[in-house]
Amino acid sequence: MFSNKWDDYYTEKARTENWRARSVYKLKEIDDKIKLFKPGDRVLDLGCYPGSWSQYALSKIGSSGKLIGIDLKKPKDLPAPAFKFMQEDIFNIDKEVFSSMPEAPFSVVLSDMAPSTTGIRNIDTSRSIELALKAFEIALASLVPNGKFLCKILEGEDIKIFMNQLKSHFSEIRLFRPKATRKRSIEVFVSANGFIGKRNWKPPS
Repeated sequence: MFSNKWDDYYTEKARTENWRARSVYKLKEIDDKIKLFKPGDRVLDLGCYPGSWSQYALSKIGSSGKLIGIDLKKPKDLPAPAFKFMQEDIFNIDKEVFSSMPEAPFSVVLSDMAPSTTGIRNIDTSRSIELALKAFEIALASLVPNGKFLCKILEGEDIKIFMNQLKSHFSEIRLFRPKATRKRSIEVFVSANGFIGKRNWKPPS
């Protein structure tokens, strides 16, 4: 029996396998399919709390890699020489800060950021696209050539616009709904591989 309504197979599995959160299995499934990480990669993890994505990425990039995690809240007890945390609101950081970090440019930019939801779908999806666009802006400013970008987004009418914007900058775009995603959730994950440059990017109006 699960202890509360949010507990399920993946929650119990994460506890058993000592992952920070069930969301790790979403990242793992995507990584298994598209090979996001390799040893020595430099990774930027936007919205890194509670730390399961950082934890997983660190296990893949090894001691020769580097990972910068950014969130409003710091993950607890995530000791790793390759990990550095910044407690910041990404909307308060100029994109040029990311490109000038000692660890930049990054091999992979991750965004598991999600808005505070209201239950009103069009408001929630609008807030989600704002986060996705900010993550995209940061990725454009800080990725290596042929780098990779993975972003969570709440599915809505703007997702096609977002994916079309990505196509101008990446050679391969894919949409994922991992098995660990809760049935009632409208979240999906957009992967963009093979960064090919900035070109003429403008956010959708």
